Amino acid sequence: MRSLGARSWPAVLLVLFCLAVGVPVTVALTPGQDLVAFGQQVTVGARTPDLSVAGPAQVVQVGNTALDVDRLRVYGPLRPQITLGPVQRNAAAQSVLDPDAGPRLRDEAVEAVTDAFLAWYLWGAALLVGFTLAASAGAAGLRTLLVLRAESRQPGGHRPLPEIWSDCVRGARRMAAAAVVASVLVWVAAGALAYAGAANGLRNVGSLTQLVGARQLSPEPVGPPVGGFDGAVIGDSRVARLGGPPLPDGTPDDAACQRSADSLAEQISALRGDRVLNLACPSATVASGLRGSQAEGGRVLPPQVGLLKQVQGLDWVAVAVGPNDVGWIDFLLYCYGVPDCADNLTQGEFDYRLAAFDRAFGELLVDLNDLPGRPQIVVVASYEPFPPGASCPDSRGPAEYPGLDEAKIALLDERNDAVNEVLVAGAQAYGFDVARPALRPLCGAERTGLGPDLQGLTDPFPFHPTGVGSLRMAAAVTPLLGPPARQGG
Repeated sequence: MRSLGARSWPAVLLVLFCLAVGVPVTVALTPGQDLVAFGQQVTVGARTPDLSVAGPAQVVQVGNTALDVDRLRVYGPLRPQITLGPVQRNAAAQSVLDPDAGPRLRDEAVEAVTDAFLAWYLWGAALLVGFTLAASAGAAGLRTLLVLRAESRQPGGHRPLPEIWSDCVRGARRMAAAAVVASVLVWVAAGALAYAGAANGLRNVGSLTQLVGARQLSPEPVGPPVGGFDGAVIGDSRVARLGGPPLPDGTPDDAACQRSADSLAEQISALRGDRVLNLACPSATVASGLRGSQAEGGRVLPPQVGLLKQVQGLDWVAVAVGPNDVGWIDFLLYCYGVPDCADNLTQGEFDYRLAAFDRAFGELLVDLNDLPGRPQIVVVASYEPFPPGASCPDSRGPAEYPGLDEAKIALLDERNDAVNEVLVAGAQAYGFDVARPALRPLCGAERTGLGPDLQGLTDPFPFHPTGVGSLRMAAAVTPLLGPPARQGG
């Protein structure tokens, strides 16, 4: 009987199985290689292959959707994937901006990522060989059964068992050798195609924007050029000063945004004699309000940054963002309403929103850094509404709800600190100033002759500054500004 050899149909099926199933399984099971670059957790591997002939590499941000890198188009099954942990603002991350150490550190980061992918590739090769050998063992067992069945049907009886066994062993070796060689050759070819695709895609790429595309372009200037202002305030309801007296002769946009006569802009104007433009609006976020249009008060308001670009001769700009971007009020109300708000689900949601704000704030910083005339930028930090361990009607809330306790207030303070860390780290990276308002929190000791700094639960806009609080915010900003433009006049 002619033995079943490496070129028989079992061998062909084994090779096809190892390529069609083994390669995708290997890509899926090979663990990504972890490293730290510029203080960021990075995992290097490959995305799960599909049936397409070619596809893009991929960047995945933890807590965010994956981003296809179309410039890095790779033929074959090995399409690189880089997974980034939540964005960390730390000293190592800021080192990329160092003019002396930055180029060297960037080269080291590229080398580290390359070495990590090579390590992943070699681990994958070992796993693929292991998968192929395991599949070959299974195929050899099946082949042996087929040989024994065929021998049992021979008219003159089967051959001696040692001869059958020797034939099966030789056939198994030839099948395994063919499968291993085919798998290794395909893996090597896939690696070469991945390298060629990455190298070709990186050719003539001079920036991250060229590589992955622009997430959102800077807002275009809006309206005619405007002059006569020394400073401007952009941001959310804290600096629009919800609940204050309306501006006399205010514009329709002023009315829609409920900008008050004792807002941060007006308070700074009174303290310094500057003419200050207030563009702040309630519910504003970086994406909807500052860098994008916003619907508020029955009007569609243009991006605050777009309006700011048309203001000529500005000396300074104060910026207040953050709480709306992370939906801080959502977490505050949740803590009022449940016995324990320190659960993993809401913490994960906060981490996701904070990472998204970190990216959005980075884009805003670029816009502010590129403003015409390069005015001084002051970033206003977020304040804490309650002191540690506060206990008063404002912290306890309505009787039907659990209210806030010491642990909940500590959690809220921790999250507020996380927002401020993003604000401070971003401002410092661009050399901007940071104002830290010292507002008296709710449930604090009473002060003779002065009202509260924050509105309480019985006020129209709880947790927002009062006129006194707005003045204290101005007192935190003005010492950071240069000499008043109208000094002596």
